[in-house]
Amino acid sequence: MTLSLITSMSLFALAASLSPGPVNLLSLSGSARYGAKVGLRFVSGASTGFIFLFLMIGLGLQHIISALPWLTLVLQWLGIAFLFYLSYQLFMDNGDLNADSSSSAPTFMTGAIMQWLNPKAWLASVSGIAAYIPEATTDQVLLFASLYLPICWLSLGVWVGIGILLGQYFQSPAKMRAMNKTLAILLAGSCVMILV
Repeated sequence: MTLSLITSMSLFALAASLSPGPVNLLSLSGSARYGAKVGLRFVSGASTGFIFLFLMIGLGLQHIISALPWLTLVLQWLGIAFLFYLSYQLFMDNGDLNADSSSSAPTFMTGAIMQWLNPKAWLASVSGIAAYIPEATTDQVLLFASLYLPICWLSLGVWVGIGILLGQYFQSPAKMRAMNKTLAILLAGSCVMILV
């Protein structure tokens, strides 16, 4: 692989990871409410889940998807339903800042599973592989994934940082509710944009 191709793949990974999406919004919300530790745990799960999805698609899942086009539609609708559920949960959150509420904090597994139900993650994986390594040899997929993993984690970490900064401002339940409702509407809006 050439340096220009590696650079292009890295820029694609950066744009796909840093751009707003469901995982980014939950990274922001979780870290604003529960702090850096919870935010980074969620981001680590989301990055791991995404790379696992990316590897599965790159190592053969795209052939199954090509053979069974209805599977893409089913996965898209399941993902959208899950994202609407998360939007509802975020919208209905009471904004309570007590430490006892950490049981509802986003976890590593929430992040990992969310990527498998995130239409943006599927699109980023399929389109990235199709655009940059259409033949998708094992070595190429592993190299692309090894570039993507730190870029994804650091990009989502930016959203955690923004959430921590916002969390310093939203130190009352009323302000936290307002932020959560705004983020819930944005998350639901991202689902609508997927459908359009």
